[in-house]
Amino acid sequence: MSSIINPGNTAKKPSGSSNAGEPKKSVIDADGLYKKVFWRFVPFIMLCYVIAYLDRVNIGFAKLQMSSDLGFSETVFGLGAGIFFLGYFLFELPSNLIMHKVGAKLWIARIMITWGLLSACFVFVQTPTQFYVLRFLLGLAEAGFYPGIILYLTYWFPSHRRAKVVATFMAAIPLSGIFGNPLSGWIMQSFHGSSGWHGWQWMFLIEAIPAILIGVAVFFVMDNSIRKAKWLSEDEKDFLEAEIVADQKGKVSPKSTAGVFKDVRIWHMCLIYFCIVMGQYGLTFWLPTLVKASGVEGALNIGLISAIPFLCAVVAMILIGRRSDRMRERRWHLMIPALLGAVGFVISALAADNTVIAITFLSLAAMGVLTCSPLFWSLPTAFLSGTGAAAGIAVINSVGNLAGFVSPFLVGWLKDTTHSNQTGMFMLAGMLVVGTISIYLTSPKMVNK
Repeated sequence: MSSIINPGNTAKKPSGSSNAGEPKKSVIDADGLYKKVFWRFVPFIMLCYVIAYLDRVNIGFAKLQMSSDLGFSETVFGLGAGIFFLGYFLFELPSNLIMHKVGAKLWIARIMITWGLLSACFVFVQTPTQFYVLRFLLGLAEAGFYPGIILYLTYWFPSHRRAKVVATFMAAIPLSGIFGNPLSGWIMQSFHGSSGWHGWQWMFLIEAIPAILIGVAVFFVMDNSIRKAKWLSEDEKDFLEAEIVADQKGKVSPKSTAGVFKDVRIWHMCLIYFCIVMGQYGLTFWLPTLVKASGVEGALNIGLISAIPFLCAVVAMILIGRRSDRMRERRWHLMIPALLGAVGFVISALAADNTVIAITFLSLAAMGVLTCSPLFWSLPTAFLSGTGAAAGIAVINSVGNLAGFVSPFLVGWLKDTTHSNQTGMFMLAGMLVVGTISIYLTSPKMVNK
């Protein structure tokens, strides 16, 4: 337990003087204070991301009925799933700069309410064009949520405490699979045919409602800055702000948006994140299809089995994130999970017709790729600050998330072309190996903080 005396409230007592009338020393329990900050809003933003990720990838579950009901090919579905990220890419940087200016409370609420309304509109999709347009608009609406939250966390937590916090926040991804996949399967199976609607239409409608409700709740839970947090004392605010100022010392960050695009380190981070996201969305979009291909039947059963890899990933993400913070080491904590993810993809593809082996190694792939995502952000935030952080995080996330377009489209195209899931899984494994090499080439002095 670390305790720090707030220097602003200490004074050297003159010899022989009494204690009467002297200001009391303010002792700050640093670990206790950061726990207080953590429990104030991290579980809430984690809930927000569960809902965000569910609305983003439930299209993978809808595919089980939607493709046959509407006559969509694997390529059409893959393109529609991926086109989300083109809209996401275009509005990511402007969105993060706007949030940095107007504050997280207003902007995150706007994002959630807008994407909830658009997600509900998928009920009315009948043609590939409608499918593409709505997926593109959903990407525009949601752009800025994830990088905005990553930026928001840099306002509250110094670098050496951030990996565990980001890992906990991003545990929302596997949690959305643990609860969302069985929920999606149950909705599609139970509501199919009700009021003349298909199961996938009910799924889109029901799963859109929480985004709107939680978007309203953002106004009451999130604070734009430490100074505006009414639940902190003045001493606590001073301490937290001093920690953030001290953390930013020595960072050589781009001073402008234009400077971000000229910084070689930013593009190196983009390459690493692109490779990680290739694996991440290859898994989350196609997992229900892979589980079905292994011999599992029924939407609810597929949903329950699909939750297993995500359950394993939650444990791995939190444990490895904590260890990375404790050791203050980032590179090897990223490289090893990336390689394990590659192994998981390869073996699950080779044993695709054996349910037990396929799920075991899909679980390994999930543990690997989903653990990489939160740990990755310890790299760029170790050298970015201020406006450079707002722009840099947005650029890295937007370029990296183009893999969200490439990955599902390429996997779908490869499946249509080769009539097998194996080629796509091998491609994802290869991208994770490229990412591992890129991480190894990153300077340890730059990121191990």
